[in-house]
Amino acid sequence: MERQFTGWPEQAIDVLWQLQGEPARATRERCRADRERLVRQPMIALLNDVADADPRYEDFSVWHYRTGSWWWQNQSAVIRLGRKVEIGLRFSLDGLRIQGAWWYPDPGQVDAFRRAAASEGSGRELSGLVNDLRQKGYDISGDVMRRPPRGCPADHPRADLLRHRSLIAARSLGCEEWLHTPEAVERVLSAATDLDALLMWLARHVKRTA
Repeated sequence: MERQFTGWPEQAIDVLWQLQGEPARATRERCRADRERLVRQPMIALLNDVADADPRYEDFSVWHYRTGSWWWQNQSAVIRLGRKVEIGLRFSLDGLRIQGAWWYPDPGQVDAFRRAAASEGSGRELSGLVNDLRQKGYDISGDVMRRPPRGCPADHPRADLLRHRSLIAARSLGCEEWLHTPEAVERVLSAATDLDALLMWLARHVKRTA
């Protein structure tokens, strides 16, 4: 199948430069058409190609600009893999960033996550997946409590994971010349492969809600 994504044009960077800081409304309106054509539409083409490569990635959204300056300076998108389990992409002057996230949980999901993280089999699996991503250069973050939840021993071998009320693994893919070529599709697919095992673990274990 012929690919849609040919790369972000060099002019996309010029548009984002114009939107730095706190651009006036007149500046945003002047840049709107170019930003749509040069920044947002390539993200849509990229994700269509990613979905063509793997049908699991078909449920995606590419955000519009909203009112805050950040949304004009950062082109964001998500691929939904489960309830509150997503791959996120962001294109900006810093390049392309990807993350795998379970966040903004539904009622009951945090308890389900903690039960799975505390359990010997699924918990050891989760710990191994997180450590593997760290070794590959992913930053692990989320909404983390200062202390382990009530009833959890302070010396629990996975006390650090049990403190999480969301879990995010993220890294920058870079801002090199490949961003302006179809190679970006392969870069995203490779990173999605990195994240796949963790996201599938999350999709299995936090799918139940109260």
